[in-house]
Amino acid sequence: MDMEVWWPGLRERLVSQFRLGPFSAHDQEHWQRVERYGVYLASQGADLEVVRLFAWIHDSQRQKESYEPEHGPRAAEWAREWCGKAFFLRSDQLEVLMEACRDHELGSTTRDLTIGVCWDSDRLDLDRVGKTPDLDLLSTDLGKKLALMRPNDRRRVTERAHEM
Repeated sequence: MDMEVWWPGLRERLVSQFRLGPFSAHDQEHWQRVERYGVYLASQGADLEVVRLFAWIHDSQRQKESYEPEHGPRAAEWAREWCGKAFFLRSDQLEVLMEACRDHELGSTTRDLTIGVCWDSDRLDLDRVGKTPDLDLLSTDLGKKLALMRPNDRRRVTERAHEM
């Protein structure tokens, strides 16, 4: 099934069930920025569907603002439960999405391009909580180039690319 058919309903479902509400540092505005970064970084050949889904699912199962190591594994399980109901992926894509969600906050890098794009996209938005992305924790060269930009410049570049 075409992503554009189920995409709006999935986003609505995630926003409506998000426990921390619209003023969280991990809310839908963060998810939208992660999606924009991800779309930009995915131009390197990453799986765009997985990247876009990661952006909206990775923090959606948070139950508190502060350190919460369980939220990634909960997001991975949410993805497993709702795949085939709220969104549609092949089983290999689902496994990549689940790994990206489960491990996104472990502070590691990967050689898997799609997972690397997911993690870099999230880490490029750390300025929202007053942190600078650590180049050693970015998996892609393009992600590292973006991290060297000022946050507003980074957002402008990726927003422009997203509109094209």
